Amino acid sequence: MNDLDNRKDVVIIGAGPAGIQAAIHSSRKRCTVLLLGRIERSALFPAHVENYACVEGVKSGEELLLSGRKQVKRFGAELMEDDVLKIHQDSLGFRVELESGTTVPTRALVFATGTSRKKLKVPGEKEFFGRGVSYCVDCDANFYRNAVVAVVGNASAAIDGALTLTGYASKVYLVNRELLASSELIEKLNNSSVENVTDTWVREIAGEGDVKSLILENGDEIDVDGVFIELGAKGAMELALEIGVQLDMDTMSHIDTNKKMETNVTGVYAAGDIAGHPYQMAKAVGEGCVAGMEAATFARKRKRKEEI
Repeated sequence: MNDLDNRKDVVIIGAGPAGIQAAIHSSRKRCTVLLLGRIERSALFPAHVENYACVEGVKSGEELLLSGRKQVKRFGAELMEDDVLKIHQDSLGFRVELESGTTVPTRALVFATGTSRKKLKVPGEKEFFGRGVSYCVDCDANFYRNAVVAVVGNASAAIDGALTLTGYASKVYLVNRELLASSELIEKLNNSSVENVTDTWVREIAGEGDVKSLILENGDEIDVDGVFIELGAKGAMELALEIGVQLDMDTMSHIDTNKKMETNVTGVYAAGDIAGHPYQMAKAVGEGCVAGMEAATFARKRKRKEEI
């Protein structure tokens, strides 16, 4: 079986309402579809909904997402809970690198991951933002060449960030309560130069003008020049920027799309909170519908060209 046989038509990153709707509509166009993400990470999951058209009464977000996941499977899409580490472009579309070590080739991509940025909520985090505190390894690693840095987080984004920083910094610490990632990714960490500081957490980020150290809950203090906060999976912004997707110039916090939910990169679409306000389920579902149909149409055209 060659790469064309393995290639998905559409890969959707994010399993909230936008991603689920995109998966439903792209699957209905008889495309091979992979939906990536964990529904419990959706902002809808802990919420209660009572203002969604044609749904009477108060519904829990968890209930709606579980129902949506069943629909996705019924229409033939594949679901995986792997986190995305990197995205690469190639002559046939894109290759999506997962934390399990699997690489999925695809003809089209839909970003539907939301925009929330988890914070540590500790003293010094806000004060030193931009002066040693960063939330994006891929964006800021180059500023820490030959420096001592720490990455804080338990999941795939933190581990991958720490591994990336070994190519820049002179010393890299990974601070975590426990490692919650695939065995393949943890094995890479164990075989690297990263110093794994586990079973503890950050109590304070300290410094004078710039970050100077991390004070940990176990009483230890680590001298660092910078700290990268990477909680959960890698965010849409980092992944999108890797392949040249443009952000909204007014906010610089959303992916810029047109009415077809297309980005500036051919074959890449975005829907839901990541595409801008308002942060409402109704908008996310509508945009997911459009993005899913447009991505499927694009993928089918690309596939026909490959077969000529």
